[in-house]
Amino acid sequence: MKQINHWLDGGAVAGTGDRRLPVWDPATGEQQAEVVAATPAEVRAAVRSAKAAQPAWRAASMSRRAEVMFRFRELVEANRKEIAALLAAEHGKTVADALGEVARGLENVEFAAAAPALLKGGYTEQASTGVDVYSIRQPLGVVAGITPFNFPAMVPMWMFCTALVAGNTFVLKPSEKDPSASLLLADLLRQAGLPAGALNVVQGDREAVEALLADPDIAAISFVGSTPVARFVYETGTRAGKRVQALGGAKNHMVVLPDADVPIAADAAVSAGFGSAGERCMAVSVVVAVGSVAEPLVAAIADRIGRITVGPASDPDAQMGPLITREHRDRVSAYLDQSGGQVVVDGRTAPACRGSGFFLGASLVDKVATDSPYYTDEIFGPVLSVVRVDTYDEALQLVNSNPYGNGAAIFTRDGGAARRFQYDAVCGMVGVNVPIPVPVAYYSFGGWKASLFGDLHMYGPEGLQFYTRTKVVTARWPDPATSVVDLGFPKVR
Repeated sequence: MKQINHWLDGGAVAGTGDRRLPVWDPATGEQQAEVVAATPAEVRAAVRSAKAAQPAWRAASMSRRAEVMFRFRELVEANRKEIAALLAAEHGKTVADALGEVARGLENVEFAAAAPALLKGGYTEQASTGVDVYSIRQPLGVVAGITPFNFPAMVPMWMFCTALVAGNTFVLKPSEKDPSASLLLADLLRQAGLPAGALNVVQGDREAVEALLADPDIAAISFVGSTPVARFVYETGTRAGKRVQALGGAKNHMVVLPDADVPIAADAAVSAGFGSAGERCMAVSVVVAVGSVAEPLVAAIADRIGRITVGPASDPDAQMGPLITREHRDRVSAYLDQSGGQVVVDGRTAPACRGSGFFLGASLVDKVATDSPYYTDEIFGPVLSVVRVDTYDEALQLVNSNPYGNGAAIFTRDGGAARRFQYDAVCGMVGVNVPIPVPVAYYSFGGWKASLFGDLHMYGPEGLQFYTRTKVVTARWPDPATSVVDLGFPKVR
């Protein structure tokens, strides 16, 4: 059985632990590899390696760090098909979806390559007589990232590119369900000139996470995953004195007003609800149909679902692949037996579901009650719910009263209604006729409420802020002849 390695001191290292974690081929249902879960001692070794590498990497010039990111960007581009193939093999997403993930990750590499322009401080000359004051941004030291299974290439690039260019060193703990992309990315960074030890990868599960949270040399933790685990990471990490950003789950609403273009809204709902088999935190999981738009909209969505081809990545016609594991597929599938909604399209009848892979077809549930599991739970699969309301105010109330606050979208031809929605919606990201409002790399990604624990969002300017801290320097270079003892309060006038 193929074993997935760790990455330590610039090279692949076999694990020494005695716990084995399966890596499945979601398209066939067969085990294709195993992860040797990192022991606490192996996690500690990765942190020590990063700590030893950090002073020299911090001392490297801004130009040198940016140069590594430029080279890394070219290497990722040159190897994007190989990266996408790994994603398709271990996660199950289609090749087109995997290539899209790589492309969005590349945006963050490009931002990091230009980050030195944003790491500049401020300078005030003659703040007081003969005194200058200036601020500088400095790295935190050794930081860590814990990343989810649904974007095993993009989310690590959200984290380590920004952290590294700021002068930190990084320990990555990827998902044990699809871990191979992290090793390829680590090797591409090595080829780009990143010093040994500046990025280490430890494979494993909760035991590795807890070791990182407890390690005294980890200054900060970035996390993306479910809300219960995000809360645990945040509370545990902050208790240990670490800076933490922990992104949790979501229940993203797409509000469709009566004046919306129904075909466009239906296209958007299907694309945003079923891309990557619904396994993404920015997927649209609830369509809020306002007034008379409900009937034609539901019919249009159902018609489009009937044309989705579900299949393995090896099928060039496949538009949607399997779910990540059999257990997850069965959990998502079980929702379709719940009360509280009318199942219009049952994905369990899709032809691909007859095989041994972890497939579930796109499903549509109409007239969903807001107290049913369809609405209250983050299903994280290809099940799209439709909640019918009479007014815009009812739709807004659903968005704002939901415990999650990742993203929300509105579809309308009315500019005034759209502007009101972006002003009123209580969530971190809003789309206007855009169903998945994931920001471009020079903005930042993150939600509100139970979708984010911590103060700063991920990547972009807030990512740089998270991975650095500000130091203010007050300097005087006086003429020695004018120096006197003054016990009074420092004067600025």
